[in-house]
Amino acid sequence: MIEVKNLVKRYGDHLAVNRLNFTVEEGQIYGFLGPNGAGKSTTMNIITGYLAATEGEVTINGHNILEEPEEAKKCIGYLPEIPPLYMDMTVLEYLKFAAELKKIPKEKREKHIKEIMSLVKITDMKNRLIKNLSKGYRQRVGLAQAILGYPPIIILDEPTVGLDPKQIIEIRDLIKSLGKKHTVILSSHILSEVSAVCDYVMIIANGRLVASDTPDNLSKLTLGSNTVEASIKGTRNTVVKILNQIEEIQNIKYKDSELPGCVDVTITTAKDKDIREELFYKMAGARCPILHINSSTMSLEDIFLQLTENPGKAEKAKTETPQAISAEESEAAQAGESEKVSGEDENVPEEAAEDEMSPEKGMEKVSGSGKSNEEGEQ
Repeated sequence: MIEVKNLVKRYGDHLAVNRLNFTVEEGQIYGFLGPNGAGKSTTMNIITGYLAATEGEVTINGHNILEEPEEAKKCIGYLPEIPPLYMDMTVLEYLKFAAELKKIPKEKREKHIKEIMSLVKITDMKNRLIKNLSKGYRQRVGLAQAILGYPPIIILDEPTVGLDPKQIIEIRDLIKSLGKKHTVILSSHILSEVSAVCDYVMIIANGRLVASDTPDNLSKLTLGSNTVEASIKGTRNTVVKILNQIEEIQNIKYKDSELPGCVDVTITTAKDKDIREELFYKMAGARCPILHINSSTMSLEDIFLQLTENPGKAEKAKTETPQAISAEESEAAQAGESEKVSGEDENVPEEAAEDEMSPEKGMEKVSGSGKSNEEGEQ
């Protein structure tokens, strides 16, 4: 639907957008995420034809934005960060003006404007001057003009900036409803907003796309492994015996649970392995109920900070052609997690901790022959 190829934008010596490439597919809500000054608004202005690129091209539904601007812009509804409003017009006058600019047929115009005003909840404000509206209502009027004509692509640049919490929730719900019939691109630096609304996330830093995937896949790819935490009712020896039957497990950490008669375990597997179902059935078969289970992943905030502050990691997280993090990095990450857990567990004897960190134990872990420190204690 939208294809961006080798996009470059320079302002003198400043490189605002640096060889940007991505594709937007139909029927998704995309979050365009990045810190202030990352190049988000510049990219959106180029996509919508407000700015010309220094190099590269943007294609909208097969139409080049520079060579066929009118055809390309017919496919787009755009809400800039500062809504383009005429303050001396009433809401209704402004929407009639915008509908005329968009060449909506005259016989359909009145009904269509009523539908849009009802959708964004500004019907009660239709006869008020825009300059007398609150910021929240001005934002809604700007959103209404973007939706007029029901374009297949709706681009929103920081749509909730300056709104109160109630207004933010209402705008988010509206964006979700628009995503059912339109492709929506939402630019923001508010992580919770992108996480709550978007199906797909693109993270940009210093004018470059550093990651693009679903929030869940970004979490798994960046983390490098899946971690499951569980509280299991039963003796430690029984739990150890059952867990050692699950081949996908790479590493297990045990500690005494606060729940009576339970064992807390932290299980690490490869990032593409989910053992929760197998774990449930094996424990149920041994009459060891799981009282609590949680799959640990990185939050979007963690991913954002890691990818925008660590360019090397960001290069590995590009997922247009998904790649796993290198084995060396994965082992290093697991070793760091191992040290963290060992340091927090006051119930693990010093001898056991030393055994876990010993070279012999490390060789067992690599070879897959020793999943647990407990096998020797059985």
